Amino acid sequence: MQTVLISGGGIAGPVLAHWLHRHGFGPTVVERAPGPRPGGQAVDIRGVALDVIERMGLLEQARGVRTRMRGMSILDPGGHEIDRSTESTFSSGRLDSDDIELLREDLVRMVQEHTRADAEYLFGDSIAALQEDGAGVRVDFVHGASRTFDLVIGADGLHSTVRRLAFGPEERFVHHLGSYLSVFGADNFLGLDDWQVWLRDGDAGFGIMSVRDNTELRIAFGFESGPLALDQRDSGALRRLVVDKLSSLSWEGARLAKAAEEAPDFYCDAMAQIRMDHWSRGRVALLGDAGYCPSPISGQGTSLALVGAHELADCLARTPGDHRAAFSRYERRMRPFVTLNQALATENPGGPASEASLAHAKNALSLDG
Repeated sequence: MQTVLISGGGIAGPVLAHWLHRHGFGPTVVERAPGPRPGGQAVDIRGVALDVIERMGLLEQARGVRTRMRGMSILDPGGHEIDRSTESTFSSGRLDSDDIELLREDLVRMVQEHTRADAEYLFGDSIAALQEDGAGVRVDFVHGASRTFDLVIGADGLHSTVRRLAFGPEERFVHHLGSYLSVFGADNFLGLDDWQVWLRDGDAGFGIMSVRDNTELRIAFGFESGPLALDQRDSGALRRLVVDKLSSLSWEGARLAKAAEEAPDFYCDAMAQIRMDHWSRGRVALLGDAGYCPSPISGQGTSLALVGAHELADCLARTPGDHRAAFSRYERRMRPFVTLNQALATENPGGPASEASLAHAKNALSLDG
């Protein structure tokens, strides 16, 4: 049995573990966090990614926890409604679509629970070093003892440790898109009822939606900026920056700033894409945001992770013992799909891509191809 170490226990990693187990591999998932990460924005499962979830037996469960938006309001900087829609929202698109919008934390919990029996999970640890030889990849962990695996897959996000160790510094592959996004939760102090509000004030703006039976809010705050000279691991500096910017907003700035200051699930990062000529080197390959992050602006990061996991496992199963052929097939299969979905983030700067572009991109691959 070939052993595969997967770095990252978010969405892509556990889904890959599921399909690898189904194909007879022995997957191990290492995750830096001590358990499922709470918080995060609403994410979308669209097009062919719905087929992946259905084949995993999770489609009805995903539908059961989907958001139930009735529509959205667009506000001016003073908080006055200037437009509204009960047909679509900026976060999920058309409300009558078969696509599923759900909270990231719900999807993470779902796929982790579904795969606990299929894979070994190492929570609270991460990879410190990789050393490949003819027999496999020796992996040194930050906390656990060193082990050797046949293959290593980086599914560890925009700031991938596996990518840095195997391919080089992050700055070679990150393409900044000119803005930052912060996401955090709060009590529903706006009294929203299955509704979203969107507002732009100068070079900043936010989208707020009610979740958890309207008891909570998820706040996504974005602001225009070039790359900041801040250590991404210094969440305190990023939080102070976001609090300061929120405080200057004309409408609800004080309460939004207080929510960001107190939120236990505070997140902030650059809107950026990962663009690479190759997603594999030797016995190491990249999956999802680690190899081809499209940025949240595209709305397709989760779908790329789900489809990529299915395709990578399928390619490894089709070429038993030949990882080079498998990784080559994986790139041929996925790259056109990735290119179309990354283009959604840059098609209409400052706004969503067209419905036609999204419909084409989300369905531009067949799982049985």
